[in-house]
Amino acid sequence: MSKLAPTSIKYVIRAQINAKGVIEKPDVIGAVFGQTEGLLGSDLDLRELQRTGRIGRIEVNIKSDRGNSYGDVIIPSSLDSAETALIAATLETIERVGPCTAIITLKSVEDTRSVKRKQVLERAKIILRELMEKGIPDITKLTEEMKDEIKTYEVTTYQNLPCGPDIMDSEEIIIVEGRADVVNLLRYGIKNVIAIEGSSIPQAIMNISREKMTTAFLDGDRGGQLNLKGLLETAEIDFVAQAPPGKEVEELSKKEVHKALRDKIAIAQFKMENREFARFDRPERPDRPERYDRPERTYQIERRPETAVQVRTEQQQPSPPVQAAPVAPVSVIPKEKKRPPADDGKQKEMFKKILEELIGTRAACIYDSNFNMLGKVPVKELINVLKTVENPYAVIFDGKIDYKLVVVAKKKGIKHLVGMEKDDIKSTVNMLSRENLM
Repeated sequence: MSKLAPTSIKYVIRAQINAKGVIEKPDVIGAVFGQTEGLLGSDLDLRELQRTGRIGRIEVNIKSDRGNSYGDVIIPSSLDSAETALIAATLETIERVGPCTAIITLKSVEDTRSVKRKQVLERAKIILRELMEKGIPDITKLTEEMKDEIKTYEVTTYQNLPCGPDIMDSEEIIIVEGRADVVNLLRYGIKNVIAIEGSSIPQAIMNISREKMTTAFLDGDRGGQLNLKGLLETAEIDFVAQAPPGKEVEELSKKEVHKALRDKIAIAQFKMENREFARFDRPERPDRPERYDRPERTYQIERRPETAVQVRTEQQQPSPPVQAAPVAPVSVIPKEKKRPPADDGKQKEMFKKILEELIGTRAACIYDSNFNMLGKVPVKELINVLKTVENPYAVIFDGKIDYKLVVVAKKKGIKHLVGMEKDDIKSTVNMLSRENLM
């Protein structure tokens, strides 16, 4: 007879036997096999099941007392639950054991796997308790701590002001209020950020704002309003972005930060929408008088070239009196805006023809002043390519003329930008949309 391996036992049948007379273990086993034979058919014959190892060795514990016998019958099984239940039920059909009348009562059918599950659960509780006592930190917290440490390490300084590592290399910068704001933006991958660190605007902020495109990103509270007024009085701010009312930049989520920066507005539009800021203007400075002598202020896309023109003009004057400074740019700037009137109609026709050919291509064509093609590139690579092209004169492309492209075009001296659409931007660069060419 085969004996089941402990690992293959699924169920254990437990029954109690009571006999009127003295019986022994072989009598009980013989009665079990003999009186259940053929009861459930050949497939569930106990002898065959035991021979094939699907029923284990039958264990019998018998005791005698005052001429009667009693004890337990234990049968291990690897059958499924239904077959095991049938085998268990057949035990109660036994009426005699040896020469004595007997009654076998089923006590239980135990699922050994549930016992194992209880053992696993109890052991798991012990292990978890030990882990908690040791204080092993959550993996998510460890990851966040590592990221924060890396981002904090990236905080550098510019003239003793906390900033991101890309502050000098980027053409655009974001001005925030404090170091905590810088750390929060670095955490979300924004590295061209610098803090004013205080209520007064440092000279370093004033200087760097003249060299780069500047966005003021301030808290949505009273302090943020006051700092913005200070920036408008002393620095050159091109865009304004604000945290939601009542929130600070340092506590914004990644989604809130990117939404605020996407919704930034030009400083001219901001002053129109917020009249209380209209009176806050930069004071006159002798190095750039032309920006403050104009009867009506307009939003300038790029100011540096005008400064260069003014400096050259002042150098040509043998004795530049202070009162003559505003006159120089008035005589020079209109020359930059002149376009050949004789060629205007022909150029528009040519622009229209080239633009029609580019519809649906998502491509851009770059031309020199003689309208020789310098290159044809995908629109998404246009700005990077323009930075490397020498003496571009006109750009015609299947896309929208936006602020960033206008800034690069002004720096490269491009005279004409022709696209399918254009934003409402004022610039010395001639911007034409498809609608303008119709």
